[in-house]
Amino acid sequence: MTGADGVTGADAATEPAPPVETVRAVVGAARTAGPRCGETTVVAIDGPAGSGKTTLAAAVVADLQAGGAAVTTVHMDDLYLGWSGLRDSANRLRKEILARLWLGRVGRYRRYDWHLEELAEEHEVPTDGYLVVEGVGCVRAVTRAFLSVIVWVEAADDVRLARGLVRDGAGAEPYWRQWMTEEAELFAESGAREVADLHVDAFGRLRTQCRGGT
Repeated sequence: MTGADGVTGADAATEPAPPVETVRAVVGAARTAGPRCGETTVVAIDGPAGSGKTTLAAAVVADLQAGGAAVTTVHMDDLYLGWSGLRDSANRLRKEILARLWLGRVGRYRRYDWHLEELAEEHEVPTDGYLVVEGVGCVRAVTRAFLSVIVWVEAADDVRLARGLVRDGAGAEPYWRQWMTEEAELFAESGAREVADLHVDAFGRLRTQCRGGT
């Protein structure tokens, strides 16, 4: 079991690289917004599992780093405490990372190991530069005030399920289907899609810019 949102780097086999214009739109929005979490500019990439968030996040990080910026990535996969950990993950994100950064303290969290089904090594998140957070449920009521840019990525259910089973194996299908039900309920509550600054489709194409954008 690797987790509902895949393993870092695994998306490359199933999801296309996002167009340059999409990456530049996200990076431009982040630079314009500036830091809202202490000295850290947080880019949150949310949306259903298997829609392409990890792939987009990697491209955004690469572009920021190419411009000389210091960037840290946090994958929500590392914060979920297993397949049942979706709902509580935002509290971990806020308490262990975002709230600490807002106070000028280094963020600290322990990665969840999906294979051993236990917490593993500790990771630190610096107090400045950019933080790219990607994964289902990262945009919630308890996290929104810390976020500079919100990106929503979505894909059709059949596309997402197919991508997920390529990554996690056919045996993960029952977990994926349960996860898809739970994430739909969560999104209905969080309104992440409605508050997003940018919308991106399953192939990384920029669909809309929200919050007064075009």
